[in-house]
Amino acid sequence: MWKSKMLALLLLAASVSLPAQAEKTAEDYINYIELKPFVTNYGGPGPVRFLKAEVTIQVDDPSAHHAVNAHVAHIRNDLVFLFSGVTEEDLGSIAAQQVLAERALQTVQQLLKEETGNTHVADLFFTSFVTQ
Repeated sequence: MWKSKMLALLLLAASVSLPAQAEKTAEDYINYIELKPFVTNYGGPGPVRFLKAEVTIQVDDPSAHHAVNAHVAHIRNDLVFLFSGVTEEDLGSIAAQQVLAERALQTVQQLLKEETGNTHVADLFFTSFVTQ
């Protein structure tokens, strides 16, 4: 008798917790997309300078993940142009690098807005940033 009550209680607990978990995962979806490293020269005429940056993009839903992956070649192209156009002053401090990350985020969001009608990307940050 107590086995059937225990089984009923377990089934009730499982049925109550599953919808709550499904709602939570749908609301709290966060995913990161790591792009292949960027290596480019920068700074214009003068001594040759190189920049290597590893970029991670944060998206908030699965459709955004698919949109970024569908346009990753275009995203990489625009970011290479952005990175190759910076000057040494644009990279001279942590604050300057944060400004560059914000410009990169705006570049990606603008591209996706033009291509898909939605910006899709919540954040962009450098996981590695080296200049030489």
